[in-house]
Amino acid sequence: MKEAMYYNKNGNDTVKCRLCPHRCRISPGHTGICRVRKNIDGKLYSVNYGRVSSWAMDPIEKKPLYHFYPGSMIFSVGSIGCNFRCKFCQNWQIAQLTEIPTDEISAKELIDVARRQENNIGIAYTYNEPTIWYEYIIECAKLARREGLKNVLITNGFIEKEPLREIFPYIDAMNIDIKAFNEDFYKGLISGRLSPVKETVEEAQAQCHIEITTLIIPGMNDSDEEIQTLAQWLSSLRKDIPLHLTRYFPNYKLDIPPTPIEKIRKARDIAMKHLDYVYTGNIMDENGNNTYCPVCGKLIIKRTGYQTKLEVKDNICRNCGGFISLVEG
Repeated sequence: MKEAMYYNKNGNDTVKCRLCPHRCRISPGHTGICRVRKNIDGKLYSVNYGRVSSWAMDPIEKKPLYHFYPGSMIFSVGSIGCNFRCKFCQNWQIAQLTEIPTDEISAKELIDVARRQENNIGIAYTYNEPTIWYEYIIECAKLARREGLKNVLITNGFIEKEPLREIFPYIDAMNIDIKAFNEDFYKGLISGRLSPVKETVEEAQAQCHIEITTLIIPGMNDSDEEIQTLAQWLSSLRKDIPLHLTRYFPNYKLDIPPTPIEKIRKARDIAMKHLDYVYTGNIMDENGNNTYCPVCGKLIIKRTGYQTKLEVKDNICRNCGGFISLVEG
């Protein structure tokens, strides 16, 4: 364990966590909503500090990040816990359960493991919600930066501004989940709020490379109007923010049928009216997997599974000379 950052001590040994917008008031012996920040004798501790539930080398496209060092591999690592309660959680075994086997690994040891991986560009903090692993991640990110490794957050974006701004200097890319573009969805299916996530996106797009993922769930967040509103809002920030629209499958506590494939393709068509890059996920879809020049429509990156073929150099389309928003090695 490690004493947590971002909390206040209150009377009667209670504490108030200031890491995420839940701002949990925690009495001695209890944890916050995330289940991994615990009040012990009037001090708040990160009880998942250094606890690693899983790691693996992954294609960067699996995060998904399609415009950040495409075709690269990245060392991915996760812990336990989450500050959301998504009824459709894809990684509920580690995100919603905390009494599971983990390995104790120091930040230095983790960086050493990452450095030994062949053709590895950095570390992706993923699988469960990484921001509630804050003390460990910021320590790892600082060490990784010194070693020339990239730092990537795969996050729900539900974090307060002060800790977010402190970690920004060490983060190279983020994929931020926008679960839906309405507050009722966040309240009913997630036990969270949309507005702080939007604020994270607004700040992150000016600080590092970002991409957005939305899992499209039938009857929940899949209306044409909602997809259009989401795309218009992202476009108001920047038209070149990549958006991933992903097919839902039953998981955890939600057992409605999978999203129809045509619904995902239609959602992409709607979003493409406002954004330069929109992708489909969890379906076989050549158009929805590839990257095309937003100026002339030429194929720029062809993706077959996690295999990529780039037809671009120095962010310039070879056909028309148009700019392609891409972070390349």
